[in-house]
Amino acid sequence: MSWLHTLERIVFRHFPQGGMFHPPHRMRDYVIAGFTFFSVGVCLLLEIRGSLEKQQLLGILAWIFLIGLLLGENRETRTQVVIAVLFATVGEYFASIYMGGYTYRFEDVPAYVPPGHGMVYLTAVALARSGFFVRHPRKIMVFVVGVWGTWSLWGISGYPDRGDAVGALLFCIFLVWLMIGRSPMVYLAAFFITTWLELIGTAVGAWQWAAIDPLLGWAQGNPPSGVGAWYCLVDAVAIGGAGPFLNGMKRLYAWSNANNVLERTNGS
Repeated sequence: MSWLHTLERIVFRHFPQGGMFHPPHRMRDYVIAGFTFFSVGVCLLLEIRGSLEKQQLLGILAWIFLIGLLLGENRETRTQVVIAVLFATVGEYFASIYMGGYTYRFEDVPAYVPPGHGMVYLTAVALARSGFFVRHPRKIMVFVVGVWGTWSLWGISGYPDRGDAVGALLFCIFLVWLMIGRSPMVYLAAFFITTWLELIGTAVGAWQWAAIDPLLGWAQGNPPSGVGAWYCLVDAVAIGGAGPFLNGMKRLYAWSNANNVLERTNGS
């Protein structure tokens, strides 16, 4: 059975060892998650009945909420959120406006979407570091993979009218992310918040996914079952980009200070 232990070490090498210690439950993590889940639901229910002006007002409120939530975070997390917002916003314009993979109600990128991505990412981080997730990583993984996998299999079973081959592909991509990614708990946590917002958003008609993916030409659901894999990509870019960005800023600051000292020395 040694090969099973080897496989287990490979798959779970980046997972926290929940049984070895009992991390505290920080109320802040659960407040961030609860507030975002609530805000997403309220925002989408209000947006679908409103005008473009109301959509813009919701965007302003979302920015205020995001800034307020970031006040208690460290510099690295704030940087990750900024990168997530920038990367996701570019992705929105490419995937929705240019490619037509999905379309918002006013055929735009709503004002609440960029800050919304920041809140979604912060929620995934907060859940991933929470006491509950750190204590039960494997149980959470089994739940997410089981639910998500069943959803994907249902999508390609032929029962849905439109089919969902794209969702099944994205689910497979998610499994790869889960095994090789350095932040698997963030990816697992992203499943809960992204599934929540996608199901509500498509149900109320805030946006609609194209029946045929414009890139692959495959059928996709509304939403695709594996849509959370796209959010995992945003998470990976944010986590991987924050460190190099902050290190680069430190070097730039040190170089600037060194030049200032040299100029003052030469001037004297």
